[in-house]
Amino acid sequence: MTDNKDVAGLQRRLVEFAAARDWQPYHTPKNLAAALSVEAAELLEIFQWLTPEQAERVMEDPEKAHRVADEVADVLAYLLQFCQVVGVDPLAALAAKIDRNELRFPARRRGGGADGVGDGGARGVRDGGAEGGGSAEGAARGAVQGVESEDRHSSE
Repeated sequence: MTDNKDVAGLQRRLVEFAAARDWQPYHTPKNLAAALSVEAAELLEIFQWLTPEQAERVMEDPEKAHRVADEVADVLAYLLQFCQVVGVDPLAALAAKIDRNELRFPARRRGGGADGVGDGGARGVRDGGAEGGGSAEGAARGAVQGVESEDRHSSE
C-alpha cells in the first residue's frame, strides 16, 4: 500500500491498475480529460439544487459525505492519470499557478489586522466585489470571476 500523500506513488498505482486491465490504449489525453469532466459534473450533481446553506451541511449526512468523497476520489484519479499521460507534475503546476495568481491578484487589506480578519483578499475577492456593486453576492461573483478569468487566459 502506498502512502496517501505520495502523489507519484498514487500515480504508479493507477498506472498498474489500468495496465492489469489492459486499459492503457483508452487512457489518451482526450479521453482522460473527458472522464475528468464527467466526474467533476458528478460531484457538482450532488450540490446542484441545494441552497448555499444546504450545501454547507452536505458533509453532515453520512451517505452524501460518502458520495462526495467518492466523486472527489474519481476526479483526483482522472486528474492524476491525465497528468501522468501528458507529463505534467500536478504539484509543481499548482505551485506555479498560485505564484502567478499572487502576482496578478495581489491581496488588498481592508481594515483587517495581521490575522486577515476583515480583509477583502482573505477569500480571494478582488476589487472588494466591485463586479456586483459591493454586495456579498457581487464579492462572491468577483472571486469566482477572478479565478475563471485567470484560467481562461492562462495561455496568454
